[in-house]
Amino acid sequence: MKHFITDINVKTTGASDYTANLTAYIPENEFTAEDRRIRPAVLIIPGGGYEHTSDRESEPIAMKFISEGLCAFVLRYSVAPARFPQALCEAFSAISYIREHAEEWNIDPNKITVCGFSAGGHLSACVGAFWNAPWLDEHMKMDRNMIKPNLLVLSYPVITSGEFAHEGSVNNLLGDNKTQENVELISMEKQVNQDVPPTFIWHTYEDGSVPVNNTVLFAHALLRHNVPVEMHIYRRGGHGLSLGNHMVNQQLKIGEKHMSSDWIDKAIRFIFEEITNE
Repeated sequence: MKHFITDINVKTTGASDYTANLTAYIPENEFTAEDRRIRPAVLIIPGGGYEHTSDRESEPIAMKFISEGLCAFVLRYSVAPARFPQALCEAFSAISYIREHAEEWNIDPNKITVCGFSAGGHLSACVGAFWNAPWLDEHMKMDRNMIKPNLLVLSYPVITSGEFAHEGSVNNLLGDNKTQENVELISMEKQVNQDVPPTFIWHTYEDGSVPVNNTVLFAHALLRHNVPVEMHIYRRGGHGLSLGNHMVNQQLKIGEKHMSSDWIDKAIRFIFEEITNE
């Protein structure tokens, strides 16, 4: 496996200098009969309320994906005091960077999934909804085909800025720019359009930090716009479950798994089925 970290510097309109980090996990082909097997890629965007980026939603997730034959990338994006759309532009730059090196890394440039958790799920939903938005040109000019996501995988995502909002994420993302216009803009159930890619989304009913209504609102919006969606809601469990096993949850005994732990197997199946049926 190739493993390395690269910096992503994006200067958006009116922003200070910020640096994001992209960590790559690229499987070698020595375990296959092919010298050059072309693989799909997953860009992992951890959560953290736009205040930090979570470790448990980073490398552990990447390790699971590469064990199933996907190339994985973890984006450590800019958080508060960075404001919208700084992190979004960094995510787009990361997708473009992956596509630029697709041939070198044996990646299919048309099979890039964006996988986000909590606030990272919000950022991933923004990627899905805004990659073709005209207003993006005010902040960065990039070939839209280079920044387009092919699939979304959203884990207990922050979606709405309305009744069921995670206020901490909204405040950290907007800060002093919390105008009514911007609050509406980042409420992702209101921004879904026909350009959003097929989406896998899951949540827990008992989530006390980011209400499950966030996932339901986004799924309903996808259905209204005829965007394919697969949704799973687990009866038990709080927020931030990650893989749902003892590796990322100290409350679980060695070998124990939460009922939600099968989400990533379902998501991997979703990714392979979608890219096979294209």
